[in-house]
Amino acid sequence: MAAGRLRLLVATTNENKVREIRQLLDGAPVEIVTLAGWPGVETPDETGATFEENARAKALYYAAATGELTVAEDSGLSIDALGGAPGVESARFGGVDLSYPRKFARIHAALREKGQPESAARFVCALALVRGGEVLFETRGVVEGRIAPEARGHGGFGYDPIFFYPPYGQTLAEAGDAKAAVSHRGEAFRALRAWLASHL
Repeated sequence: MAAGRLRLLVATTNENKVREIRQLLDGAPVEIVTLAGWPGVETPDETGATFEENARAKALYYAAATGELTVAEDSGLSIDALGGAPGVESARFGGVDLSYPRKFARIHAALREKGQPESAARFVCALALVRGGEVLFETRGVVEGRIAPEARGHGGFGYDPIFFYPPYGQTLAEAGDAKAAVSHRGEAFRALRAWLASHL
């Protein structure tokens, strides 16, 4: 580890998120480590009613379990016509083993029933940074868009193929490298990178 660089545990088991976060924190004064270094640490239940509650709880849990400076995030898709669903249940929507194409089909069917097939929607990402049981920094990133009538694109992950971003005229799964400039996770982790640069 280079002099002056602290270890930062990125507390997620989602490899797509780890890859994205590494890119977003490029240049930050930290050495990123992952949960692969602690195979015996179990994944905590996510019982919060908000993204912020879940992010904070996960960061506190993993910081206590590992002793590391820890960042955790909770993120998901909020659809206006569905009352904000799937929200904090985004990863578990329809069951944890349900594929994303089948999740998309459920969402599209629910929106057709509501008569709003292209409802306004947003991606939200809340993150918390914890050290020694203390929450050092919290922030939230949001990107506004709408639900695409069909899945399009092969980039990104999760709900990206059905999230249409009007300024780009395409879904985030079609946006390629341009996704990071506007994404909810990009906004949140750029704020973290700026905080780290000024406080570490």
